[in-house]
Amino acid sequence: MSQSDPSPPRAALRSSHRVLIKAGTSVVTSPNGYPSLTRLASLVEQIAELKAEGKQVILVSSGAVGMGRHLLLRQMQGLTTVSELQKGSVLGSGATKNYSSSCAAAGQFHLMSVYNTMFENLGLVASQILLTQNSFEPHTLPNLSDTIEKLLSLNIIPIINENDAVSSNQGWTNASVFSDNDSLASVCSKSFGCDACLLLTDVDGVYDKPPDQKGAKVLPFFETFVCGESGLTKSKSSDVLIGEKSLHGRGGMQAKIDAAASSVEEGGCDFCLITSGLDFDSIRDACGVYDGKKSKGTLFVNQNWEGYQKFVQSENGDEGDVDEGRTKAVAARDEARKLTALGKEVREKVLLKISEALADEAIVEKVMAANKVDLENAVKQGLDSQLLNRLKLTPAKLATLSTGIKQIGESEDPLGVVKSVTELASGLDLQEVSCPIGVLMIIFESRPDSLPQIASLAIASGNGLLLKGGREAKESNKALHTLIGDAVESATNGLVKRDIVALIESRSEISQLLKLDDCVDLVIPRGGNALVQHIKSNTKIPVLGHADGVCHVYIDSTANVEKATKIVVDAKTDYPSACNAVETVLLHSSTLTNGLCNAVLKSLRLAGVKILGGPRAMSEGICDVPSSSNKYEYGDLRVQVEIVSSTPEAISWVNKYGSGHTETIVTEDSTNAELWLNGCDSACVFHNASTRFADGFRFGMGAEVGISTGRIHARGPCGVKSLLTTKWILRSEDFDTVERFKGEERVYTHVVKK
Repeated sequence: MSQSDPSPPRAALRSSHRVLIKAGTSVVTSPNGYPSLTRLASLVEQIAELKAEGKQVILVSSGAVGMGRHLLLRQMQGLTTVSELQKGSVLGSGATKNYSSSCAAAGQFHLMSVYNTMFENLGLVASQILLTQNSFEPHTLPNLSDTIEKLLSLNIIPIINENDAVSSNQGWTNASVFSDNDSLASVCSKSFGCDACLLLTDVDGVYDKPPDQKGAKVLPFFETFVCGESGLTKSKSSDVLIGEKSLHGRGGMQAKIDAAASSVEEGGCDFCLITSGLDFDSIRDACGVYDGKKSKGTLFVNQNWEGYQKFVQSENGDEGDVDEGRTKAVAARDEARKLTALGKEVREKVLLKISEALADEAIVEKVMAANKVDLENAVKQGLDSQLLNRLKLTPAKLATLSTGIKQIGESEDPLGVVKSVTELASGLDLQEVSCPIGVLMIIFESRPDSLPQIASLAIASGNGLLLKGGREAKESNKALHTLIGDAVESATNGLVKRDIVALIESRSEISQLLKLDDCVDLVIPRGGNALVQHIKSNTKIPVLGHADGVCHVYIDSTANVEKATKIVVDAKTDYPSACNAVETVLLHSSTLTNGLCNAVLKSLRLAGVKILGGPRAMSEGICDVPSSSNKYEYGDLRVQVEIVSSTPEAISWVNKYGSGHTETIVTEDSTNAELWLNGCDSACVFHNASTRFADGFRFGMGAEVGISTGRIHARGPCGVKSLLTTKWILRSEDFDTVERFKGEERVYTHVVKK
């Protein structure tokens, strides 16, 4: 694999929503048993990054016994058991005086204290769950799973460990359930619906032979692929050379291999990665935004993962369905050209058919039945409550869609609009006319109601469309796609096929489509920063999207208290994970004494918002917890507060630390308002209005395909007009050649008529 083109499994691993991370004792503690603060800090910071990207994280942490050992040594100085502790006999199952349970009890308290402090400093909340084999019995597992789901829905990180103070691996835990924290991590990943499992250890991954032997290499993939001299080749696990002790010459690696293989068996997660926890970028590299560097660690892939077979084919030189994406893209373009040629009346008829279908009782019943299947599967997989709400369709939602699509259909024709007319010479007129872009590929979130909105905008603008929705909405998307295809063919009497809107259902197809810059004209990713950055890093196709949603509200010295508090609370709490939610509140320094600051902070806290302080806010003593960065998209009920001395300083802050998305000023001073509106270099700039207004529907576009913070082609919420480009039409009343203009026969006039 080239460093600039990660394999489909690696790319899919980065898009995992629920990730379980297991940190081994060698990662959490130093050899003498003390906590390794640098590695723990790196672990916590990387988890915080995943949380900021909207991922759910479960942490399985070893280290309690290791930490407890040095605590007991300190308490037992001078006692005969010190020699036993130092020899490690207290950790052996046959020791007469076994202090392992005591080490675990003391160390667990110490370990959680360290985690609590570190997570709290980053504005995150963690919890402790201690388990034994009984926790996974049929009568207790549902309660445990419910606890995990509730913690994740509250944005709390579960930290799991074996209850060594009770079991201490002395026969209380059956090896068929779990015998160590590696196998515990595997059991948890399967029991709690995780997409991926990361096993952090003290080596770089699984080697093809003991690493002390010459030429030993870390396997990029295990079970299905091993790394030979010619690259990745198909293999079986039995083909990998295992050393006398373990794959890398140390005890414990075989346990990790067994746990990883178990975690990706049928019914398990899609991916398990064994990688180094001593590498401060290992989690970031595996599950964060792709940075163009070579992927690390050894990946285990579930054979039921939807892209598995295509990946096997491509790695073995069998292209298989490699042309499927190209076929769909070309078909979408061809059908879009047919529809455009039929004119506005036919496009309107198609949209009205879609609108009618969304109001048809029988069709709505089918869509709702498909959505019910998705919801049931999502509950089983542990999708959090916020995503469940976005996934859920209702007859009322479909009715609203029907109304909006009817409005789009009845709107003026966006195609063929004359933008400008220039007379080049007498009888020679040049027109700039609106036309479709061509083929759009839109990757959208878990909301299935986005599909008919986006499809309708594409049809209205005469574009072909490739759609990729979240797999959690698979059945809903299929039903809605069928509805749209039926409407297209019915309204056009079969002249235009349903291929004008293609539904992409596998990750592997996406990886192929991103390479088709000759067939796809624009990619619009609707999702978090990680998705957008991944798409931008892996395609030559132009990308329309926003990298971050770091939005600001500036409270000026003349702001009205009621307006300021209501706007700030709405901007933060109406939909905290939206890209147009406020992430930094700037307060004029005079608000510290005129009561505005206290009122704003109080209103936010009453709304459940956690306030983090910028440098000056901390020095002024108005915040207790510092923010870790001046440019950060929290995506939850956290917000940074900072103090500025003037409107120009506030503008300078926004232009430096903002993402170019949406900024608003709350002020009664019209001069400052205009200074703000003209000075902030962002796509959307408001006065006395919540940042949440940055939305296609609220802007009167009917719907949007996404929001762009780019500066070329489209900016802000993107509706029909953003899906258009222009072409030049030149008409001569007689005939014209360039040669005629070289003499006196013809003269350029260049008169602008429109």
